[in-house]
Amino acid sequence: MTQNPFDPKLFRPDAITPEVRAFNAAFLARMAQMPSLTARDREESAPSPFPAAPKSPRARVRKIAAGGREVEVRVVPPASGGPRGAYLHLHGGGLVFGSADQDDAMLERIANATGLAAVSVEYRLAPAHPYPAAWDDCETAALWLARSVQSEFGGPALAIGGESAGATLAVPVLVRMRDKHDFTGFHAANLSYGNYDTSMTPSQVWIGANRYLIGTEDIKQCSSAYAPDVSQRRNPDMSALYAELSRMPPALFSVGTLDPFLDDSLFVYARWIAAGNEAELAVYPGAPHGFNAIGHPHAAAANARIDAFLKARTRR
Repeated sequence: MTQNPFDPKLFRPDAITPEVRAFNAAFLARMAQMPSLTARDREESAPSPFPAAPKSPRARVRKIAAGGREVEVRVVPPASGGPRGAYLHLHGGGLVFGSADQDDAMLERIANATGLAAVSVEYRLAPAHPYPAAWDDCETAALWLARSVQSEFGGPALAIGGESAGATLAVPVLVRMRDKHDFTGFHAANLSYGNYDTSMTPSQVWIGANRYLIGTEDIKQCSSAYAPDVSQRRNPDMSALYAELSRMPPALFSVGTLDPFLDDSLFVYARWIAAGNEAELAVYPGAPHGFNAIGHPHAAAANARIDAFLKARTRR
């Protein structure tokens, strides 16, 4: 009998350290003074709980085209030496806000640690552009990289990943590349706290009620924006939990126990394994949504594991 990968100790209240509890209490108090993330996007004058993200001086924006579509990407190369491949990055923001330039510091870190050029996609956002616009844009970038990673970025190493909405998009993109283009050449998938069921998993409701960074109502508003047709919310191309997941690359699923998308990561990790793929599950006790980007006590360990995973898997 194999060992259960879902270690029950990680999910118990006593797994949350005093340091994490203190950070969470302060963060929750700060969030209580802020409008919801979706309201903040509508009200430009509303304050943000986060400092403005620094921009990379070495980032370059370019237009790329594949499959009859065009999309803009932001390329962040390693600080030294030529890249040996590319990391296709899909940004977060609930599919209704955010941009390719919001994560430059993270992309610099990943590029430096792995030797991969980070290629972040400026995909279209809802509600102006509901499903499948963002999916199509990310597929366009993936198809372009599949055809040109060697010539454009110095080597064949190819990975994909994202946080929140980015992870939501990454899995359907991999499935599209397999089914529509017969391409399974991604070597790694870095999937951090994605929403893999637009019809809502239980944790989106009962953990989301606490509103650490995002809450249940935020999730519902985002879902209504990008998936206004309720009958489509279990479409496997939208909600990866229902997709056929064979021939996927090795994946790292990262999630905190206070993330509304906890169930999503647990469920899709299990389905990834059941489909015969390799996967790792990194669960962080007491970590909320977006924890590795907000200075949380678990951030350094989570980011180091992501970097090591991408570096190791793309060197095999």
